[in-house]
Amino acid sequence: MVISVMSNKGGTGKTTTSVNLSASLAKQGFNVLLVDLDPQGYASVSLGIPYAELSPSSAEVLFDGVKIESVIRDTAISGMDLITGGIELANSDLILADMPDRENRLDRALQHIRTEYDFIILDCPPSLSLVLVNALTAADRYIIPITPDYLALEGLITLLSTVKKIKNEMGLDIELLGILFTMVNLDRLRVRRQEFKMQLGIIKLLREHYSKDVFKTFIIRDARLSETASYGQTIFDFAPNSKVALGYMRLANEVKNLCGKTNREGIKSKNRQVSFNG
Repeated sequence: MVISVMSNKGGTGKTTTSVNLSASLAKQGFNVLLVDLDPQGYASVSLGIPYAELSPSSAEVLFDGVKIESVIRDTAISGMDLITGGIELANSDLILADMPDRENRLDRALQHIRTEYDFIILDCPPSLSLVLVNALTAADRYIIPITPDYLALEGLITLLSTVKKIKNEMGLDIELLGILFTMVNLDRLRVRRQEFKMQLGIIKLLREHYSKDVFKTFIIRDARLSETASYGQTIFDFAPNSKVALGYMRLANEVKNLCGKTNREGIKSKNRQVSFNG
């Protein structure tokens, strides 16, 4: 199952969700590959890869036809592998523009390893680009993280419309797995109460409008999520007993059930021998 995590704006918790959803699925015994397609490489850095060691990355796979097996890296999390992102992806539209079959390069590369993983999570760039089109072409489902504010609602409508247009033009079979609310404020202090009420109103509005397309789980605002990246850890290493860690485990359960995956908790994941430069 290939899942794209996408947003057309930054600051929605897209990368944080990609990293911690991947980790929580791995902790349940699934074999997971996280593919960083963001030029900023934040997912890779969040897992402890220094900026100077991001190459070889997904850019070499997309642009140079490098075999995808050669860029897969182990992580400190059992059952979870990584393909890094990097700044080379910033010029993707210019580089891919004249390449043959430019929209399908990622899909073709992933065909070689699909059967080795239960889940392949694609952390997409926060922009409408040919890399995003590649991610849509390669994926079976997609997740949209969204913060509960009115500007984010406008962005959601635009992104859903864009995905629908791309699906129709290219004949894609990708389906929405769910809309995920992130950075939900549960602080009931008087100074934050107005924001709390506003967010609840937006969440209620979207649940009424999109019904089953909104995850039951939401991710609360927690400063520790920002701190994890500086330590190269997931929330499960940094604050395993926190409410936000529990939230990501609940999200993994929803994703697993929606995708029809059998609970593999307690089953030992296979060991992979991976070679890479770095």
